[in-house]
Amino acid sequence: MHDLAPLARFGGLLASDLRDVTADPEALDSAGFWAVAADFEGRLVCARFADVRVAPVPAPVPGAWRGPAAGDWTSSLDRAAYTAGVRRIREHIAAGEVYQANLCRVLTAPLPDPAAADVDALTSLLARGNPAPYAGTIRLPAHGVEIATASPELFLRRTGRVVESGPIKGTGRTAEDLLEKDHAENVMIVDLVRNDLGRVCATGSVTVPELCAVEPHPGLVHLVSTVRGELREGAGWKELLDAAFPPGSVTGAPKSSALRIIEALETAPRGPYCGGIGWVDADRGTAELAVGIRTFWIDRPHGVLRFGTGAGITWGSDPEREWAETELKASRLLAVASGAYTQSGRTA
Repeated sequence: MHDLAPLARFGGLLASDLRDVTADPEALDSAGFWAVAADFEGRLVCARFADVRVAPVPAPVPGAWRGPAAGDWTSSLDRAAYTAGVRRIREHIAAGEVYQANLCRVLTAPLPDPAAADVDALTSLLARGNPAPYAGTIRLPAHGVEIATASPELFLRRTGRVVESGPIKGTGRTAEDLLEKDHAENVMIVDLVRNDLGRVCATGSVTVPELCAVEPHPGLVHLVSTVRGELREGAGWKELLDAAFPPGSVTGAPKSSALRIIEALETAPRGPYCGGIGWVDADRGTAELAVGIRTFWIDRPHGVLRFGTGAGITWGSDPEREWAETELKASRLLAVASGAYTQSGRTA
């Protein structure tokens, strides 16, 4: 629906009155309030809005969102291809090429009425069916960006010169499900994020205030760590994104090797999934970008809705268990998007 007005919604903030759209990260250091969508493959869209106000996510309007039928989703990697990919990554680990790599798949379903599809209406459903700390909407139909995210993961937060990342690694239905493998994976990614931030932060300023905290989310738990540093003199958004992107938790370690393996095994571009989604307030020197996980996006040219899911693969990974983890991460959200999720917590 191309006549939908551009808007961005993050938590309790609503941004409207679009003034400027650019792919230049240096604009984020200038002035104004920006919505930011960075695809995993590197495409960057920064949209400056003139009107930013406090506004709660509206209650869902029955019928406002018509999602795909629950059975209409297809996966870029089916179960056989995904489990084969897990085994292949374990071979790369055995050969000493990588310690950990994230293997993802993109789910796609046709929209029953693409012309009426509004990601902000989907955000209203997600806010009730799958509340998330970094939930949001970026709706810029003319620029090919229509995203509804229920991300639980902080990519980059900025307060003045202080920058913080909150990598998630380790997922289970309950805390008891978390394995030694999950803790090892988290520590590995924390090292990677420390290294990334170290490239752009003042020497000695990078710390880990929290390591492997168990954090509950709807339907599952995650292990979450916090890495913090102080940007060195002269470093701005361009330098920070160059150092930290794409997020370490959705690539692997070492990042360059993991990216090469991902490129060989995955059959569909990730797009906004596993990228960076959020806002930058250049006037106040504050920002919050989420890792684009638990994220839906509309692909207008194809009339479809897309959603990504994945898992971190280590030497200790069991291929079937990793497939099950990708299903666990997707199931509740797909139910919400198809309209099959009910407030009772069951799918209809």
